[in-house]
Amino acid sequence: MARPSVTDDTSLQLIQDSVEKDRRIRELSASHDSDVQKLETQLCSTRLQLDSVRSELVEAQNELDETKSKSATTLLATEDEILQLKADLRSAHEQLEIYKRKVEALDDNERQVRLLRNEVSYLSTEKAMLQDRLVRSRSPSPLPLLSRSSSPVRSESPTRAQLTNSSRHARLVSRFSDLYAVERLEAQSLLRRFISDLEMVQKIIFIAVVESFKTAKLAYRHFKLRVKKTLSSSHFGPETLEDAAVDYIVRNLDLYDVQTSINDVINAMNVNPRISFPPEVDFALINTLIRETCRVAFAMQTLDLPLDLAFASDGELFNDNKYRRSYDSEFSAPLVMYHVWPALIEGDILLVKGEAVTRRGAPWSRSRSRSASPVRSRSLSPTRSLAFNSKRSLSPDRLRASLL
Repeated sequence: MARPSVTDDTSLQLIQDSVEKDRRIRELSASHDSDVQKLETQLCSTRLQLDSVRSELVEAQNELDETKSKSATTLLATEDEILQLKADLRSAHEQLEIYKRKVEALDDNERQVRLLRNEVSYLSTEKAMLQDRLVRSRSPSPLPLLSRSSSPVRSESPTRAQLTNSSRHARLVSRFSDLYAVERLEAQSLLRRFISDLEMVQKIIFIAVVESFKTAKLAYRHFKLRVKKTLSSSHFGPETLEDAAVDYIVRNLDLYDVQTSINDVINAMNVNPRISFPPEVDFALINTLIRETCRVAFAMQTLDLPLDLAFASDGELFNDNKYRRSYDSEFSAPLVMYHVWPALIEGDILLVKGEAVTRRGAPWSRSRSRSASPVRSRSLSPTRSLAFNSKRSLSPDRLRASLL
């Protein structure tokens, strides 16, 4: 083979190229080492930052755990406080009930004190009159020669009922107003749990009050007849038999059989066609209102001029002197749609205004076609037929026999 011919210029060129390549390699190597050094520096810096973030994360986790523990402790403390507050509330309610009972007992004691004072005043007056009579009987006066029936001295002796008539009158009028303000609202609240119609609830309460007065007046007449029959054999004055019977009733109002009157009122309401009631409850739900109304009505009959309810009928012409309109009335309507509360009268004198609802389109003709009794009917309500079969009211003869 022939040896290649390499000139000196070519050899020098190759050497220069080799040196240039070595220089570039060294530069690249230095640049690479510098980049590696920078990357290592950044890596170290990143690791330091990562460690810092990890430490902050651990601290945040610790703070979160501590906050959770504090929250749990606070929640437990709050639950304990709530339980304690509930216990305190129950205790406060119990204390309130105790105070209410004490106030009621205090009111009873005050009432008894007033009754005793009235009785002492009556006895003092009677004692003075007896002493006066004794002095007159010892004096040479022709009065002892008079007969017992014609003695003018005995007719002047007032009974306890006469002495306490004004105070009892004021107390009973005030109690009637309390029935409207307290017992009526309580009964209305009870009925609204079962009846959503406010008009029907107010009609039920009004009819209950009217029937309570009717029943109490009837019971008073029968009770007075029994008392007069009992006293007739032993009564000899100085007051009349009528005054003695009323005085006995005033002294013994607790002998009034109010439960029988309540049953009679409920029986009358069961057959009243103007009101209906859910079958799952009974009118006995408002027996508190009926009981207190019967007691007040019974006591009102013992006054010198008994108190009574004003006549009321649906569709009557509204009388501003006898009634006030309810808040939901149409104030331009001339007729009464229905009554909320009856008016209290003494003879022809109005004592306490009633409340009525006036609306346009009130049934004028319906109120005129009714009988004399505006709130009671002997016909049977379809919604109360089953209840009437189980709670049939007594006949007039049986009722009179049971009362006598």
